[in-house]
Amino acid sequence: MSIKTLAAVVYSENDARRTLTSALELAGRHSAHVIGIHGEYAPVPAVGPLGTPDPGFIQAEIDIARELSAKLEKIFSDLAKRESASTEWRAVSGYAPESGSVARIARACDMVIVQQRDPDDPTPRNPDIDTLLFECGRPVLIVPYATKVDVAFRRVLIAWNGTEQAARAAFDALPFIRSAEETEILCIDPRDTEDKDYAVSGSDIAEAFARHGARVTLSGQHSGGIPAGAAIENALSDSRADLLVMGAFSQPWLKQFLFGGTTRTLLESMPTATLMSR
Repeated sequence: MSIKTLAAVVYSENDARRTLTSALELAGRHSAHVIGIHGEYAPVPAVGPLGTPDPGFIQAEIDIARELSAKLEKIFSDLAKRESASTEWRAVSGYAPESGSVARIARACDMVIVQQRDPDDPTPRNPDIDTLLFECGRPVLIVPYATKVDVAFRRVLIAWNGTEQAARAAFDALPFIRSAEETEILCIDPRDTEDKDYAVSGSDIAEAFARHGARVTLSGQHSGGIPAGAAIENALSDSRADLLVMGAFSQPWLKQFLFGGTTRTLLESMPTATLMSR
């Protein structure tokens, strides 16, 4: 896989610069085209005192959304000129369904870039990463809201558990893995019995990447009873990796929603840039 088309999804002025800068720098390294996408929110339904729609309020919401979209397009344009990148801008309007959806545009791209949700952002226009992961069908590179990102990705950590989501994420990240100085394949609680499953232990995937010329190491860690997400966070701290690669939502969505899981843990903590696929 090569990276030639990137979708950079922005929602507000709070996430625009970090997301777009990462996307444009990545495009420069891979000679890629960047599509900047702003997902405008549909106006909140409002009614007047008599229970009829309030057109004045709805129009005001539309005007605010369009003003924000114009600001974000200006930020995108200025950054693109600085990087001399091949770009285009698309605003997806929640009040004009014919404009399409963010996920639909992203499906025609090699990779999607979005910023992690900032819990301290007072605006409601936060990235809907779950929807992107479930609907766009493309790998999603999530950049932390509070940590600087170096898109050279010299040290990669793959959280491997043998699932189809993990396999998809690992091969989606192959352009980064091939150029990285080191890629560590981490297996939490690997099997060590006589009937050991090598697909789960990571041996097969390590050999596959070595054939691509990647510099790969394989490591297994016992969780000691802590959740897998916490174990991965500890491994990231020890390895000083600048990119985490993992499958997303390998457990049923309802279970994730009710009880959390590794995906949810990493989306909330996100100590480094993370590529997820589903």
